[in-house]
Amino acid sequence: MTYGGTAAADAPGTRTGGVPLAAAGFVWPHCATCGGAMQFLAQIRLEDLAGAGRGLFAVFLCANDPGRCASWAPRSGGNRALVLPPRALTAAAPPASGRTGLGEVSAVTYVDVDAATYFDAATGWAKSEERSPREVLGKLGGEPEWLQGDETPRCTGCEGVMTLVAQLEEGHDHRTAADFGGGGSGYGFLCAPCGEAVFLWQA
Repeated sequence: MTYGGTAAADAPGTRTGGVPLAAAGFVWPHCATCGGAMQFLAQIRLEDLAGAGRGLFAVFLCANDPGRCASWAPRSGGNRALVLPPRALTAAAPPASGRTGLGEVSAVTYVDVDAATYFDAATGWAKSEERSPREVLGKLGGEPEWLQGDETPRCTGCEGVMTLVAQLEEGHDHRTAADFGGGGSGYGFLCAPCGEAVFLWQA
């Protein structure tokens, strides 16, 4: 997943920033600790990942008081991952208060790279294309490349191991990027049969 330039705030498909596309009745997630509205980080088109189903995988993170609300931990209430169904989608209106958006909306371009690991692929792509490594925005599917220990979650419904939807990097410009602890990675998981989604990050 590489930086594809700026995009509209309500662009369809996979992107970082902007606002999520959701059906009527969508309720913007709020942090369980501080009560503030969460920051929308990204939406990923599930049709782009085989076996993931349809709709959009949307990621939110509490950015109101970094370090206080355990935004890194799965199921902590400091972040949310949602599956937004593919019907009558419109741009969701963010709450009037709270840090609800990134500083930029970035289009995502998929690039196939042959490498032993994701990090090798990211480094090799940046070198071969003469672009900044920060322009690697993540990877779609596959196996997560953990910065710390393995935290692959299990579904609370079927207890099965959840599938990685995307590993996300902070962004191409530190001034408008997400905060995963300063150089960390985010991990979005899904149990497609149960519809359960989970997000966490490591640094």
